Amino acid sequence: MRTKNRLLSRNSHRTCRPAYVACALAMSGLLALTACGSNSTSENDNQTAAPGGGANGTVGVILPETATSARWESFDKPMLETALRAEGFDADVQNAQGDVQKFSTLADGMIAQGVKVLIIAAINSEIGSSVAAKAKRAGIPTIDYDRLSLGGSSDYYVSFDNVRVGELQGQAIADALKDKPGAEVIEIEGAPTDNNATLFHQGQRNILDPLYDSGVLKLVHSQAIDGWDNQKGGTIFEQLLTGNGGRVDGVVAANDGLAGAVITVLKKNGLNGRVPVSGQDATVEGLKATLRGDQYMTVFKPIQDEAQAAAKLAVALAKGDAAAADALAQGVSKDPKGDRDVKSVLLPPQTITKAQVKTVIDTGYVKADDICGGDLRATCTELGIG
Repeated sequence: MRTKNRLLSRNSHRTCRPAYVACALAMSGLLALTACGSNSTSENDNQTAAPGGGANGTVGVILPETATSARWESFDKPMLETALRAEGFDADVQNAQGDVQKFSTLADGMIAQGVKVLIIAAINSEIGSSVAAKAKRAGIPTIDYDRLSLGGSSDYYVSFDNVRVGELQGQAIADALKDKPGAEVIEIEGAPTDNNATLFHQGQRNILDPLYDSGVLKLVHSQAIDGWDNQKGGTIFEQLLTGNGGRVDGVVAANDGLAGAVITVLKKNGLNGRVPVSGQDATVEGLKATLRGDQYMTVFKPIQDEAQAAAKLAVALAKGDAAAADALAQGVSKDPKGDRDVKSVLLPPQTITKAQVKTVIDTGYVKADDICGGDLRATCTELGIG
């Protein structure tokens, strides 16, 4: 039976990827993967960045929040700072902490400061579009980072192939349930105001819709979670599980935070480790859950590549070199609200199951010591981690 409460029409937002392979190949030659530094969260979100001596001026960066994902402060912030400074720019990287008014205020300050380029990972499309419009009036080019602001005016977009992220999640759940005909699936999706969540869902359904239609799998319910709120996601999943008589065979969770909330409920019901759960972001907790078998997979998106791509694009725009910018952004993303095609860098994501966790460790995004203590020591040794 198909739920009547789908997240959004799978045809409502489509990302065009005519040059996806070319983009990935081009970026692999440009982006040198380096190990990340500290995984700690900065306590200085509200402070203006001190000048770093960048000879070429300042690039402003506004990140969305820290409540639902540790990636923004632990990975994106230090990696963007390093990448921009390596190009001779100061990096003023701030976090709006989920507050749209703060996002706007930070943007106003950076525009008044006269940043050369503004990189924005918007909380939602409305604030992203508003900020991009203000920057444009001030003659400052903008780059949508990680999330495309629908109806906006940013010159370029840097992200991962988000439809592909969803396809990896959907394929993993399909693979895990291939020997269980009629398996019942619950989908816990991201915020409906985040275009990425729409694209993840589209990718998942590219894989799962044929299985739902044929009866190979049964969709119990698909529910978007406002604000990517993990606590709310866990509560809603528990309600759906209870409403389905305590039965579920697989869970499509849009990221590791929501997956963790789902797993907490599964543990309460003695179902953890028996029900495959997808995730995304290859967080420390997500990797631990994957090693334990409570989470079936996560999606690894090498943020170093994304940060370096954004930095190189910012450099080209700051210099007014449209040809260099276009050479980097060989992909195209469709903005249906603005009826426009946005030049894009779309990087390839990777599936990480238990057997592939070592991949994330080997590239330096997470330290072995962060995941291999206590009950996971023997598992890590068996997998050659550490």
